[in-house]
Amino acid sequence: MDNQIRRELRLLKGYALVVTALLGSLSLAAFRQNTQKAHFSEIDVERINIVEPDGKLRMVLSNRPRSIGPIYKGKPFGYKGGGRPGIIFFNDEGTENGGLTFTGTRDSTGKYSASSGLSFDQFDQDQVVYLQYNDNNGQRRMGFVVADRVDANVANIWDMVAQRDSINKMPNGPAREEALRQWAAPRHGQALFAPRVYVGRNAARSALIDLSDPNGKPRLRLVVDSLGSARLEFLDEAGTVTAKFS
Repeated sequence: MDNQIRRELRLLKGYALVVTALLGSLSLAAFRQNTQKAHFSEIDVERINIVEPDGKLRMVLSNRPRSIGPIYKGKPFGYKGGGRPGIIFFNDEGTENGGLTFTGTRDSTGKYSASSGLSFDQFDQDQVVYLQYNDNNGQRRMGFVVADRVDANVANIWDMVAQRDSINKMPNGPAREEALRQWAAPRHGQALFAPRVYVGRNAARSALIDLSDPNGKPRLRLVVDSLGSARLEFLDEAGTVTAKFS
């Protein structure tokens, strides 16, 4: 009996040693897998999601078909994806807050259109600092914009889009038009969107700087036109030039 017990104890000890060694090997392999970096000479991919440890999106790089639509705190809204090839950024809450996008195509008649942009969004709102290039078969506008948007505590982008989408479902007519007018009106004295600074080149091939009021109306303009003539203009709220120096 004693010999049998000793044999069983030896078998148990041996089993314990094997299990311990196996668990140690698995732990070491898992550690190496988590710490070692993969190296690729070249990789083809349609989309890459950069995520935080909790799974929130931080950045998405994608082609057009797999591009992401607007996201607010992890929830899709506004419109579906599939139209924004490039890179989309997200803040700590998983809300979109800017990106880099680009397009360019030529139709069967030979005419082309192209665009690209780098933008940064106001918190819980849309873009307020951006570089843009837009080209409609040679009619080009490109520049840098700084804009104001209504404060997020007055109207955040999620609620604004939901309100607009609800209005757009109304039948065409005066009631719908009035609802859209009220939706687009300033809230608590703040314009929903007002470009304040524009530095760029317009479709008329003029280089210009526009400084605008809180409602987005240009009030001071510095221009060098397509012929090389320079001028400084002061404008009223209606856009009428009240003084000009050249």
